Amino acid sequence: MAICGIDLGTTNSLIAVLEGTTARLTPKARGDTLTPSAVSLLEDGSILSGRAARDRLITHPERSAASFKRLMGTAQLTPLGAGRYRPEDLSAFVLKALKDDAAHHLGESVDEVVISVPAYFNDIQRKATIDAARLAGLSVRRLVNEPTAAALAYGLDRQEEAKYLVFDLGGGTFDVSILDKYEGVMEVRATTGDARLGGDDFTTALEELIAAACRVDATGLSRAERARLRNAAEVMKHGLSREHEARFALVLGSREASGTIHRDAFEAAVAPLLRRLRTPIERAVSDARLDPAEIDQVIMVGGATRMPMVRSLVARLFGRMPLIGIDPDNVVARGAAVQAGLAARSAALEDTVVTDVSPFTLGIAAQSPADTRSLTVVPLIERNAMVPISRTRPFTTVADGQKLIRVPVYQGENLRPEGNILVGEIAIDVPPNKAGEEGIDVRFTYDINGALEVEVTALTTGETRSAIFRNSTGLSESELRVRFAALAEIKLHPRDQLPNRVLIARAERLYQDHLGEAREAVAELLMRFERDVAVEMGREVERIRRDFALALDRFERSPLLQTFE
Repeated sequence: MAICGIDLGTTNSLIAVLEGTTARLTPKARGDTLTPSAVSLLEDGSILSGRAARDRLITHPERSAASFKRLMGTAQLTPLGAGRYRPEDLSAFVLKALKDDAAHHLGESVDEVVISVPAYFNDIQRKATIDAARLAGLSVRRLVNEPTAAALAYGLDRQEEAKYLVFDLGGGTFDVSILDKYEGVMEVRATTGDARLGGDDFTTALEELIAAACRVDATGLSRAERARLRNAAEVMKHGLSREHEARFALVLGSREASGTIHRDAFEAAVAPLLRRLRTPIERAVSDARLDPAEIDQVIMVGGATRMPMVRSLVARLFGRMPLIGIDPDNVVARGAAVQAGLAARSAALEDTVVTDVSPFTLGIAAQSPADTRSLTVVPLIERNAMVPISRTRPFTTVADGQKLIRVPVYQGENLRPEGNILVGEIAIDVPPNKAGEEGIDVRFTYDINGALEVEVTALTTGETRSAIFRNSTGLSESELRVRFAALAEIKLHPRDQLPNRVLIARAERLYQDHLGEAREAVAELLMRFERDVAVEMGREVERIRRDFALALDRFERSPLLQTFE
């Protein structure tokens, strides 16, 4: 049974499997490998995921959702029709579709996976990712940081020793990692990032430019109009990555709006976002104790790195063009498959060793004897410490007669506890005595799978308390059972009908995108397609689908000139 690697992305998701030393992407029912991270609830109660769901964001916005990866680790609910869904639920639908596609392609069940996560995901977000996998019927062997996965995809077929900086700008998050490869070891030296910065923010800036060009207030648009505006901005972002200007055309209200945006205007609008990209880069280089000139290669990961302004920023910072040898959309999935091979102890990878680091500082909240009114976080394991690692630090009582010491464990970089993530707490009894005369040793042990063991020992009595805080679950077991039962009642749209559903959703989007004769032409073509596939079978259906898809391609290139014969 194969262990697969999954890139669960904000915009797109992929699944891959290691064959020998080569990571192979597993295709979907239609043959392509990218699965848009979108879901939509059909009128019959079944769930669509992928490209058809993305198109239904425009035609059925009240029943569709995307970019929910940014909500992972929160309690925010997303309405789909009459239901309301957690981010883990929505991600589970995408993971279930990936699982089914891979099982169909491989001819065997897929039960165990390695899933990539942004390096800067905190403990809560990582637990939510594991919960989503469990809801999809998957067991997570390991979470791997996305930049580490990218380096694995690049590094295993290369023999030279080198220091890499992985620049990972996805749809919703930004990560930077510095890795050192030597003698079959891939050592992560530093990792940092911004979990609220990604390609979606560049798309939002383009939305505002288009709305201004159309002289409309985007906040006053309906959900369907906002979805069309978002789609136009996404298409234009891709266009501006290839050309110096791009044209938009969309229906807002009862009129068609069109215009042109120049790349210079786009770059001026996103200048604050480009400045935000610099901070994690500078922090990672500093944490790795390197000079920028010591970086041998810069690897670009994530679809948003296709924007020329992003590549230009990296080239200016490091004085060289970045390395773009693997499609930035699928490099993380390939690396996750390599990590899955390592987890399965693949013989082909027996000489490869991968180390990683703690992406966040881990410490406890303690009072200072000089100021017992306030708490500060005392680090035991600082961010970018290589894992596995173990650190011990002594603490003493702060009040006369104190009988109990509480040890609250935090994750984060803030001096104050309230600015960090509470991981858990341990309490231990100590003999009552004068302040400072009773003490404890606190030992943190953090492993490569994200499990933190905290051991507290009372020095006078020798009594020990310990707990393991791991990326095992965010929801309780009872909550998981309830969510699993609820999701089990919702069926994924039948796989053998997906090719038709994808084309129908695309045509419905084009119908809403246009008015007049163009709209009538789409309606005629769609009705003809639905009529023909209802009466045909076998290869004839494949031909009808192919002809329909080609007609839609021609229409999107030139809707005003298109006639359907």
